Amino acid sequence: MTRLLACGSAALLALAFAPAAAASPLVPRDLSPLARYANALVQLRPGPARAVEAELRAAGAVRVSTRQRLWRVPSGAARRLVPRLAVAGTVVEVEPDRPRVLRDHITHGDPLLAQQWWYPRIGADRVEPPGPGRPVTVIDSGLDATHPEFAGRPNTALLNAQTVTGEREFHGTAVSSVVAAPANGIGVVGVYPQAVLNAWDASPRGRLSASDVIAGIEAAAAAGPGVVNLSLGGTGRSVFEAEAVANAFARGTILVAAAGNERDEGSPLNFPANYPHVVTVSATDLSDRVSSFSSATPAIDVAAPGDAIPAAVPTRFASTGFTSLAGTSFSAPIVAGAIAWIWTARPQLEKTQLIELVRRSARDLGPVGRDRDTGFGLLDLPRALTLPSPPVDPAEPNDDPVQAARTPPLTAPGRSRARVSARLDPVDDPRDIYRVFVPAGRRVTAVLRASFPAGLGVSGAVPNGLARRVTGAGRARTLTLTNRAARGVVVSVNVSLAVSAAIGGATYTLSLTTARAPR
Repeated sequence: MTRLLACGSAALLALAFAPAAAASPLVPRDLSPLARYANALVQLRPGPARAVEAELRAAGAVRVSTRQRLWRVPSGAARRLVPRLAVAGTVVEVEPDRPRVLRDHITHGDPLLAQQWWYPRIGADRVEPPGPGRPVTVIDSGLDATHPEFAGRPNTALLNAQTVTGEREFHGTAVSSVVAAPANGIGVVGVYPQAVLNAWDASPRGRLSASDVIAGIEAAAAAGPGVVNLSLGGTGRSVFEAEAVANAFARGTILVAAAGNERDEGSPLNFPANYPHVVTVSATDLSDRVSSFSSATPAIDVAAPGDAIPAAVPTRFASTGFTSLAGTSFSAPIVAGAIAWIWTARPQLEKTQLIELVRRSARDLGPVGRDRDTGFGLLDLPRALTLPSPPVDPAEPNDDPVQAARTPPLTAPGRSRARVSARLDPVDDPRDIYRVFVPAGRRVTAVLRASFPAGLGVSGAVPNGLARRVTGAGRARTLTLTNRAARGVVVSVNVSLAVSAAIGGATYTLSLTTARAPR
């Protein structure tokens, strides 16, 4: 046996080390290349092998898999032990414990990633995005689906025909790349590279219009809960566009819009950015200051980088297919993609929780609290992924009687008490309306306690036989509704917040109690 082992050891040096896939015999095989690695993986044959296992442990080995009978063995020990164990029939195979490189979304060699200064500013380089989840619908000019960033990209859907022939129709492709350009070794990497990306062309005739935006919002909402990016706007308020936003929000869609680039023009209000229930985004520069062009408005929720943003564009606009752009148009998709990422990673969150989470986790840049330039601060993706969930803001949207009519009354026959905790925002949610049932011959008392001065009252006409009385002031108010009619009635009770009362919003509780009306 000693002679056989000696001959075998000499023969081992004669052949090059072969990988396990080659299935070359362990004896003879040159094991010297194992020295290039710290450890080797050694697989044992089935059957009693306690003595062998003890010998491996004594040599510093660690069991990797019981099912595979696999051990991690220091390379020096493996080179010494494997030939003898192989001849004894106890070893099946050996190979190096080869290193594996973490193939995350920033190590794929996309050449323009080094110019994406905004990635570390929002923490996108410190966390790894999930796989496909909540979709992002980009409503914009058309997406160039032939661009190298998007040709063959999985989880990409064109919700209508896409055109990129107009003078400014690079925009939709650029915005989409900021959201979801894949980590593919080409060009740029989007904030959420694995996102489900839907594209809606709102400029099929070469010009954006409110009607095409409304149609896109409807198409996105019909697909189920997700995020919509609106890097567009105008100074004219559309009743129908506002209604489309509210309807989509009610169906579980979070809408993100660019604040506008008209700071030098006095920051006129832009829509849809200034509608209720829209996440409004301003732009910051390389020094984390508000960008020189970024519009200022009380509606701003958060800020995101918007200066010198590398983006993909059709080659008819730039021969390389990439260029650097600036504007709140490119801040908004950073936030939209981040919200979809957070929602995918934290699927239990309800839409109002998610919006509040993004606000609370933002890194404050200006005066403490909310400000007209950067809202609650700069988007902070890692913090939003870990911060505790805020409470749900129930019944949203319930800003007007039509919306409130879709929700059941807080009190009803057989349900004489109710309590709700909610939030108000001077722009996004200035008023909440609840329906309340007041039985015949009964009195409902509504007690409001708010973190800021708020109003409490009845919306619309008061039915015959119903008396109302409001007492208190400031943050504590009481509304008494007494029904002396022969039938029960449902009335609308509203809680309101003055725009000047709380730039950062307010929280409140509303408690309702039903009792016999006094004679």
